[in-house]
Amino acid sequence: MSSKTYKIIFMAFGAMLILFLAQCKPDPKNEPDPPAYQDELYSLSIPKGFIEPIENLDNPLTVHGVELGRKLFYDPILSGDNTQACASCHDQSTSFTDAPLRFSKGIDGLEGDKNSMALINMAWNRDFFWDGRSPSLEIQALDPVRNPIEMHEEWKDAVAKISAEKAYKDLFDKAFGAAPDSLLAARAISQFLRTIVSSQSKFQKNYRSINNSQIFTQDEQKGFELFMDPEKGDCFHCHPTVGLLFTDNFVDNPVQRFHNNGLDREAPAGVLTGRGLVTGLRADNGKFKSPTLLNVELTAPYMHDGRFTTLEEVIDFYNEGVKMSSTLDVNMGVKDDTPNRRFEDGVRKLGLTELEKKQLVAFLKTLTDNTLATNPAYAKP
Repeated sequence: MSSKTYKIIFMAFGAMLILFLAQCKPDPKNEPDPPAYQDELYSLSIPKGFIEPIENLDNPLTVHGVELGRKLFYDPILSGDNTQACASCHDQSTSFTDAPLRFSKGIDGLEGDKNSMALINMAWNRDFFWDGRSPSLEIQALDPVRNPIEMHEEWKDAVAKISAEKAYKDLFDKAFGAAPDSLLAARAISQFLRTIVSSQSKFQKNYRSINNSQIFTQDEQKGFELFMDPEKGDCFHCHPTVGLLFTDNFVDNPVQRFHNNGLDREAPAGVLTGRGLVTGLRADNGKFKSPTLLNVELTAPYMHDGRFTTLEEVIDFYNEGVKMSSTLDVNMGVKDDTPNRRFEDGVRKLGLTELEKKQLVAFLKTLTDNTLATNPAYAKP
């Protein structure tokens, strides 16, 4: 074979090799995206007796996300005049409520029309705000900042202030691998709120020993019996002991998470109230989320509009003030297992004695977690 022939073969082989390698080279268009930035995961401890939390897989708890959220929660930089933080209306000492105020005031001195709810055990809740208009903490966290009667700030301006501070830019980078923006700020605040867990009340720590007279007083034990008695207090349907959360906002069916507890009579035709303002359904009139009863001793006044100032007033209402309406919760009315209940002029009468009312209050006070107010993990950083 001549040298010319060898040269031709060699050149042909080289061309084939180049073509082969070109075909093997990955197409940039088909390369997988680089993995999204992920901060170190934060481990949320689930207390004994609690059910599994309701996770948001799009916003997992992370070490720096929680740290950032805690800083934002306490920082008045999010308000229009830099004077009011989330914590201004959700005080750690009162189970993250604005007690004893009936309604909170915003930076312009304007009052809202709803009593601030306790921000505890949020990781086990499905709905947010009294009427459940926010289906996630992330959506809820956006609202107070831009609400004109609360913090009254445009998020773009709040983000500009945050972005001007190196400490914040560094924390956003550590938490999310990104520059500050409103959605990431809401995600961080939500992460912090999910870490606030109340589980150290007398009842929660000793619920299996409720009949032990060395742990619970006779009034506390009797109060628990009344709480669970369908004929008497019948409180457990909306504030179940299952999961030790004392709210039913963890159940799957949204219809079962909102209740009309008889605060008001039937709304006039064409008027929507409570949950009805969200769904547009008259069948949801007067219905609200059941707040947790944990730390209820610390969170007066009570109900969505703070109309009752003491626990005694609340129990008096349930004893002789529940008003009949077409949307009244079935467990508030007369049922087969409550033959002694009655309605007089459209108002329910339970017939609790003064002693029984005192015993119910005694039990409710066993739900107070005094460690929450001093837990440094929840305090201002």
